[in-house]
Amino acid sequence: MKLSKTLKATGLFIKNHKTAISCIFGAVIVAPFALAAAPAIAVAAGSAGLLGTTATTGTLISTLGGTVLTNASLAAIGGGALGAGGLGMAGGTIAITGTGAIAGAAAGVGIKSGVSRISKRFSKNV
Repeated sequence: MKLSKTLKATGLFIKNHKTAISCIFGAVIVAPFALAAAPAIAVAAGSAGLLGTTATTGTLISTLGGTVLTNASLAAIGGGALGAGGLGMAGGTIAITGTGAIAGAAAGVGIKSGVSRISKRFSKNV
């Protein structure tokens, strides 16, 4: 008896909160991929000169290579090195992951809206 009430309440919750659930689902799906891609994204931004800053050593980030480029790029995105008062590489990784999660949430809501529009059109035609 309790299980049926719980399932009914869960179904009602999902029905009333589809947009929020789509938002959370999109963020949860995309965030791990953004976390895994954070070093590559930072390297792409750093080597392209998009960060436009120098590393803690004073060298332009776009002139660096390898692990040093990755570390300096992540630190620049994180507001600078820990020793310079920024959040360092962890801050850069968090910033990229958070941006990915926000993009995933927006995509989840967009997909939900598109699916509900399509389903409304099909239900009218049937």
